[in-house]
Amino acid sequence: MAIKDEKLSEDMRAGVAAARPLLVRAAVFSAGVNLLMLTGPIYMLQLYDRVLASRSLPTLAVLTLLIIGLYLAMGLLDFVRTALVSRAAARFDAKLADAAFNAAVEGARYSGGQAGEAPLKDLRTIRQAVGSSAITTFFDAPFAPLYLLIVFMLHWALGVTATLGAAALIVMAILNERASRKSLAASLESGAAGDAAMAAILRNAAATDAMGMRGAVRTMWFEHSSKMLASNAEAGDRINTFGAATKASRMFLQSLILGAGALLVIAHQTTPGVMIAASIITGRALAPIEMAIGQWRVIGAAFAAWKRLERFLAAAPKQAEKIALPAPKGHLKLDRVYVQPALAKKPIVKGVTLELKPGEALGIVGPSGAGNSTLARAMVGVERVISGDVRLDGADLLTWPRDDVGRFIGYLPQETELFAGSVAQNIARFDATSSDDEIVAAAQAADALDLVLGLPDGFETDVGDRGHRLSVGQRQRIGLARALFREPALIVLDEPNSNLDSEGEVALSNAIQKAKERGAALVVVAHRSSAIAHVDRLLMLIDGEPRAYGPRDEVLAKIAPGVAAIGSKKTQETESNATPSRSNA
Repeated sequence: MAIKDEKLSEDMRAGVAAARPLLVRAAVFSAGVNLLMLTGPIYMLQLYDRVLASRSLPTLAVLTLLIIGLYLAMGLLDFVRTALVSRAAARFDAKLADAAFNAAVEGARYSGGQAGEAPLKDLRTIRQAVGSSAITTFFDAPFAPLYLLIVFMLHWALGVTATLGAAALIVMAILNERASRKSLAASLESGAAGDAAMAAILRNAAATDAMGMRGAVRTMWFEHSSKMLASNAEAGDRINTFGAATKASRMFLQSLILGAGALLVIAHQTTPGVMIAASIITGRALAPIEMAIGQWRVIGAAFAAWKRLERFLAAAPKQAEKIALPAPKGHLKLDRVYVQPALAKKPIVKGVTLELKPGEALGIVGPSGAGNSTLARAMVGVERVISGDVRLDGADLLTWPRDDVGRFIGYLPQETELFAGSVAQNIARFDATSSDDEIVAAAQAADALDLVLGLPDGFETDVGDRGHRLSVGQRQRIGLARALFREPALIVLDEPNSNLDSEGEVALSNAIQKAKERGAALVVVAHRSSAIAHVDRLLMLIDGEPRAYGPRDEVLAKIAPGVAAIGSKKTQETESNATPSRSNA
């Protein structure tokens, strides 16, 4: 935990350190802005006590020209500090963007998807708050005592009145924060839950309508939405109540200052100019408090987002710099591996030991829920291994730089999802350095070139969000081409034939055979015997435990003698069907 806290403070300190120089400059310019805010009261003081008394037009002209210059300077300083604050927010975002992105990805992988886009949304919330006028309110607040001191200098009675009024508004601000804190937090949480629910509904829109579930899921979404609206309304009512009370109190206080000043003028203890100036300066002293209450929704959301982002960054594994290792050849070794996915109460995969050399293929079979897919994800380093080692060419997968080792691994998940973009971009894994020859070679390796060329725009066909413009089978075959891009040394295919027709089955068989021939190590998770026609060894999992492991035919003979004979026959048939396809390729 200490390590996580250290990493957390390191990340957040880096973001603050990047923004601090600009914020310091903005604070300096804020000092100039706040000093120039006295231009108006001083002008009023001079008008009432000097110009009106002397009826001097030259004095009026000089004072007017002077304040024109001062107000222009104030406007320029205000513009500069606003620009500095905006750029400070951008720097903070840029410094933490990578950590927030990693926290979102790691959260989706290791936290059961609980994090999702939340770290990025929280960072955006903080950036918007830092870049808004809310931050300048904090810069203006320290000058309130200076303004009150000036009112004291004009007359002690006016200073006491203004100070008591300021104390009352500060109490209101504290009460506002305490009253709205829980409501704002509940509103943010309900909003996040509602966004997640809506995203799930949109992902499954077709199934929702097909099975008449629209009303049910609408009710589910309305529950989240209603909670958010209720919490939002409650927080808004409280903030608006205190905001209205603060505004009324501030205006009353300014009027009270005028009344007190009038009494002092009648008693010949001060001048009309002092009375007017004191009222204006008091209003300026109280303005930051009123603005803070008015913008408390933004400020409160930023504080809540800051705390949440801290938790996400603390929970995400640290992305340390790692030494680049030589390109692996595909020697995979598992030693007493236990895998426990996020939110699982106990390990799903228990004590798996195996070895896979380049040019060999391993089949993983077992009933649904036996841990086959979990083990496949652990083999490519995207599932949490709590005990044991997963090594590629002798190096623990966790010691490889993630982006580096990913180039040498081909992975086809059980549910193939493509990214919005062209077929070529998806096959190339959106690598801008990829060449046309490499993309075509990957399609040929998956025996999917004819499929791609048959699409409306060939390799430039836009697959749409999540690949929805293609059929499930087409997505799976393009996903296979993506897995084979640049001839990876280790290829893990999770039920690669679950949505394939007979033509796709032959293409898959050809792809597996070609990959073996070039020396790649393959792992095939399958529930259909045709997918393991070319594997050399077989691992059977029952309840996450290895129950049989060895040469394919020997294992099949033990666990399903009839299937072994059928599998041998299918292997011969597949090879005879695959030969013409290879020659055509």
